[in-house]
Amino acid sequence: MYKIAFYGKGGIGRSTTVSNLSAALAEKGYTVMQIGCDPKADSTINLHGEEFKTTVLDLIREKNQDATLDEMVTRGYGGVLCVEAGGPTPGLGCAGRGIIIALDALDDRHYVEEYHPDFVFYDVLGDVVCGGFAMPIREGYADKVFILTSGEAMSVHAAMNIAVAVETFQKRGYAKLGGVVVNRRNVKREDERIARLCEDADTHVVGTLDYSETVQDADELHKTVIEAYPDSEAAAMYRRLADQLIKEMDV
Repeated sequence: MYKIAFYGKGGIGRSTTVSNLSAALAEKGYTVMQIGCDPKADSTINLHGEEFKTTVLDLIREKNQDATLDEMVTRGYGGVLCVEAGGPTPGLGCAGRGIIIALDALDDRHYVEEYHPDFVFYDVLGDVVCGGFAMPIREGYADKVFILTSGEAMSVHAAMNIAVAVETFQKRGYAKLGGVVVNRRNVKREDERIARLCEDADTHVVGTLDYSETVQDADELHKTVIEAYPDSEAAAMYRRLADQLIKEMDV
């Protein structure tokens, strides 16, 4: 089982990327679970098409220990197992702490033994890498961390902060930094900024996603490109990234 955490600045296209990777891997016959670790609880919407997905924290608040694994997991496109951790009531509590509670709840209900996933993706907001948001890279939840970034200055800045955090945890025996995935925005000096990021973080580019209106069109439909436009170049782009990810995990 490959356990992968994807981090990136809010608005960088992280959930779209992870959802398309999940769909591409499911298409290849793998059992995939995607766990949204953003309080907005919208990581998996393009896989199951529902505007609102009941989160793990919602279920725990409502039913406590009576909440079942089946209630926490929704099957999406290609059989992808979709989970949204959720967050606290707005203005109350720590969103990062909510991730810890949600992941513990899944563990307590033995999700690995129940579903036997080949891949588990953690889709994590990367603007803030506090103890809670760093939870997927601790305690064995993730084996490797991949950072999604563009060449925009703020995105690169957030990516470097994430890389520093991963390095700190790696020294303690936790998850390793697997590399950088570039979601191009076609801004000035994009390649230069990405190259500098990789040099400073001692990592490399795993794959590059070119800007595509097809991706935007699929998002409007609340579908992955793999499902909505399977024969498009954009779909092929995600399939190539999925193949590269498999290679990176085997290194």
